[in-house]
Amino acid sequence: MYIRCRSGKIYVVDLSSKSRVLPTQPGVYLFKNAAGGIIYVGKAKDLRARVRTYFLAGSQENAKTGSLVREAADFETIVVDTEAEALALENTLIKQHQPRFNVLLRDDKTYPYIKLSQEVFPRVSVTRRVVRDGSEYFGPYFPAGLAYRLLHFIQKYFQLCSCRRDLSRPHARPCFQYQLHRCLGPCMPGLVTQERYQQAARDTRLFLSGRQPELARDLRQRRDAAAAGERFEEAAGYRDLLTVLEDIQERQKMHAVEGQDADVVGLYREGARAALHVFPMRHGRVVDRREFFWEALPDEEASDAELLGALLKQIYLEQPYLPPRIDAPMDFEDRAALEATLTAQRGSRVEIALPQRGAKKEMLELAERNARLSFARRFRAPAAEQQAEEQWAALGRALEVELSAGARRVECFDISHFQGAETVASMVVWAAGKMRRGEYRRYRIREVAGVDDFRSMAEVVRRRYRRRLAEGGELPGLILIDGGIGQLHAAQAVLTELGLEQVPLASLAKREELVFVPGREAEPVRLDHHSNELHLLQMIRDEAHRFAITFHRERRGKANVRSELLAVPGIGPATTRKLLRHFGSVSGVRAADAAALAEVMPEARAQTVWNHLHLEQQEPTEILKN
Repeated sequence: MYIRCRSGKIYVVDLSSKSRVLPTQPGVYLFKNAAGGIIYVGKAKDLRARVRTYFLAGSQENAKTGSLVREAADFETIVVDTEAEALALENTLIKQHQPRFNVLLRDDKTYPYIKLSQEVFPRVSVTRRVVRDGSEYFGPYFPAGLAYRLLHFIQKYFQLCSCRRDLSRPHARPCFQYQLHRCLGPCMPGLVTQERYQQAARDTRLFLSGRQPELARDLRQRRDAAAAGERFEEAAGYRDLLTVLEDIQERQKMHAVEGQDADVVGLYREGARAALHVFPMRHGRVVDRREFFWEALPDEEASDAELLGALLKQIYLEQPYLPPRIDAPMDFEDRAALEATLTAQRGSRVEIALPQRGAKKEMLELAERNARLSFARRFRAPAAEQQAEEQWAALGRALEVELSAGARRVECFDISHFQGAETVASMVVWAAGKMRRGEYRRYRIREVAGVDDFRSMAEVVRRRYRRRLAEGGELPGLILIDGGIGQLHAAQAVLTELGLEQVPLASLAKREELVFVPGREAEPVRLDHHSNELHLLQMIRDEAHRFAITFHRERRGKANVRSELLAVPGIGPATTRKLLRHFGSVSGVRAADAAALAEVMPEARAQTVWNHLHLEQQEPTEILKN
């Protein structure tokens, strides 16, 4: 019984009586609170029978059910034709409304897809969001770096556009990717025909769809036609691409004999906390892992089987790619219905298996052990580690950039010089919540003369990551540049050149403290001046600035020492080194009298040095640019 006021009238809603007249068909029911908010979504094969159970005296002894019924002011139902439709609708409504009495999915990371847009000149990109915008999505890719390697392959061999330029209007000059021979140049009239570009888009679609034999057949025909027409350079390009495709096909055949695709699920739970671990197996090999965590389950008394069923529905329903088999650790109520729904979604059979013995059972046990370890790492980790994780996640949300949860590391670069002279750069590291001074690096700019901050930034970024790639070193989760759009583009071009487009990049400009991200330069991120995320970026940027200034002053000081002593008539490099070794510094030389200097060099020359330092020297004006 519930009394509610609407439009000044008081009326009574008897939920128990209302449940007795519900239809007996499959459907979804939604419990609402007094404010009209949805607090729980459920599905049923028989709506009347299922909803009535909430109002039986015995059912309300369950803590969750009792709390739900006490808070519920009303409920609504949606009738569908089949239980499978009810399952899909329940999942959609849970994700849409996030009811607090439902078990809600919390993923530690998302996996990338390759998006092929539906435009006159389709463009290709990596994304972690699948949107129903008419585009084609291929993936997800495990590990995440595979998507970026495939994008690099497509840019190199098919040359589809991957930039954000407006292709509905002509541009005066092509983009930078065209200059690198990684784009056909649809942004500028006359560079490529629509027919040629659409052919490249079809080739990309065949490649991403796994139809390499069909693509290879088309390429052989084009190669032969080009050779017959004496277009030998074009034919050579088709020949090289065919060689790469045949190599890919052979490797896929080797992997295919090792096993089929499957996901292996492990669950570990303690009270209201739980961890779910998923091993994606592709061609019989574990290629990555997915982790899900819950800190406060709405129904602590619910069984593990009920929890597992709720989670698997949220993970796999509406997933663009489904494996043919999912190995689960236990049976659950909606397993048959979920199997049928996923089979219809995939277009071929999807089996939710319960292995009892052999290698598959061993993989299940391994997934469960990893879930237990993930649970311990998440819920029993030191407070500082958890704080660093939360800080990293908040930074990614603030910048609207996907930051890898496993690489909580920022490397920040800054340039410092004195009117173009003694140009130096610094690189500082923030990792897992603190600055790592032992990993700081400083650079003398060698390839740039004069004032050119953009080329200087490009040089230091190139030197840093070319060496990291050669040594197999750890790459950062975010590269931060001290500067504006020019410095950002300089660094972006180098990362593209090195094949590191997947590494997130941002720049923090001074004065207005705007954050620029590649592809969104026209709409920079304006963080709240009191936000922790901006304070973190400022702290890292200021540390890079301090480190660069310190190194620059050190370089200028040494240069001043050399020039000061070498300016003395009759004093050369050898005598300068002798004086500095004996007195320790130019200040020591200046503090010495003529007699002390004469102990190191001839008396007449010592007097000349003393006269120059005390009678003729003028203090230089120091100007630091940065």
